[in-house]
Amino acid sequence: MPNNLMDIKEQLEGHLGKKVMLTAQAGRKRKTERKGVLKETYHSVFVVDLDQEENAFKRVSYSYADVLTSSVEVSFFDEKTSEYA
Repeated sequence: MPNNLMDIKEQLEGHLGKKVMLTAQAGRKRKTERKGVLKETYHSVFVVDLDQEENAFKRVSYSYADVLTSSVEVSFFDEKTSEYA
């Protein structure tokens, strides 16, 4: 991921409507993985609609600062390899 907020926002805007996997810090040594579709980007946050089969809630939002500080890692789904990269 890029190393400033505007670059992160621009990169995410280029993937609107595509599948993503989010890996977020859930505690000291725990991480949670969530899969969904990148729906919207706003001035300081982005919104992901989550897969309903895997998650109890419908959507989640994170700030670009979360990505910058590595609290959240974003992986994009590659249609050619059918993997998250």
